Amino acid sequence: MRSRAHWCWFSLSYVMILLKRRSSIAETRCLLYLEHMIFKESNMTTGIEARGFIFGPPIALAIGAKFVPLRKPKKLPGEVFRQEYDLEYGSDCLEMHVGALASGERALVVDDLIATGGTLCAAMKLLECAGAEVVECACVIEIPALKGRERLNGKPVYVLVDSQ
Repeated sequence: MRSRAHWCWFSLSYVMILLKRRSSIAETRCLLYLEHMIFKESNMTTGIEARGFIFGPPIALAIGAKFVPLRKPKKLPGEVFRQEYDLEYGSDCLEMHVGALASGERALVVDDLIATGGTLCAAMKLLECAGAEVVECACVIEIPALKGRERLNGKPVYVLVDSQ
């Protein structure tokens, strides 16, 4: 991981994930996570734009689930479900195609980072409003000092790397 202080907005640090070489520890943790997810009986994996698109599809393939992208505004054609949310530096929105899921499907939400939890909360609300049951969230990195887990109302979160 590489961090760049004051990268974009205010005093936020940007954390970049660099996949320079294979890591047996990371591979083992990923494999254990996939084994764990098989028993959750999730039939849908969602990825939050954009890095969730990198991590979500391989998980979906590995557990035999479909993949549904959660996109930033105005990137999907046709009718969409929409969920707005606040960020540390403003607001944003996630969208998903109407008809992308059937009521009662069990979803896994995948993203690169959990910081304040705002994006994951928005993704869960979007999926639940469309009729899905969110089973778990999975992120590559967590910044525990920002207490994002506390906003998820007890929803399980699997994290590969703790930033501390």
